[in-house]
This record gives sequence, structure tokens and C-alpha cells, in this order.
Amino acid sequence: MKTQFAKKTDIDRKWYLVDAEDKVLGRLATKIATRLRGKDKPQFTPNVDTGDCVVVVNAEKIKLTGKKLTDKVYYSHSGYPGGIKAETAGSRIKRKPEQVIVDAVWGMLPKGRLGRAMLKKLKVYRGAEHPHAGQKPEILNLRSL
Repeated sequence: MKTQFAKKTDIDRKWYLVDAEDKVLGRLATKIATRLRGKDKPQFTPNVDTGDCVVVVNAEKIKLTGKKLTDKVYYSHSGYPGGIKAETAGSRIKRKPEQVIVDAVWGMLPKGRLGRAMLKKLKVYRGAEHPHAGQKPEILNLRSL
């Protein structure tokens, strides 16, 4: 038997809609990363982007367990001396909740050109409205999150 490798022409992408309301951030991010990567498909190939597109709504209603709202810190550096900035998870969720989900999913994807291509298929929105109704996204049921 020969090993089957996925090609760009053989991939059929679906669109999925995920409601992040009252979901735990890390558990939600693992499910999203699995769909973006395509690991749930039988034709999964590690070096080819076989994943689907995922639309996440209600990003501002995500939950964090424990004391992560006050203890988890996001750092960024401008590259200049003394240019480090720190922000807690609670203030980042208030300011831009979409970025919290994107950062969590990015940490679970491969780094490099392939991972950046996978991350472009993730669309995250603060409220319940999204402009991707034309793609007819299928509602992704994430039980027990």
C-alpha cells in the first residue's frame, strides 16, 4: 500500500461557527487549533494545510479558570531599552478580547509559514455578529467546554 499525501487541489475546506460564550479559553483553543490544522480529517498531512476555516463569536464572554484574570500577564516589547509592556488577561479581555483567543490558538499551531497560513483561517469577533454568513458556516458543537 502506498501512503497518500494531501495536495492543495484535493482539500475541501468547510466553515465552522463557534460560540465562545462561557467556554474555557484553553479548552476552546485546542479544539479550534485542531480544526485549523486539519488533524480531525483522514487526509491530514503535517506539511500541508488541510484544515478548515473557523469563525468565533462572543469572544468577550470567554472564561478563564482560577486566578488567571489577575495573574496571567501578556508581555510585548518594542525593541528599545525599557520598552517592555505588561498587561493582565483581565484588562486585555476588556480592551481587545479577540486577541486573547488568537494568542491562545497561535500557541498551539506550528510556527513558521505553515502556521501563519493556518492562523489566517481563524476569524474572531467580539459580539454575536459576523460578516461570514455567505459562507454558510456549520455550527461546531463543542461539548463540555
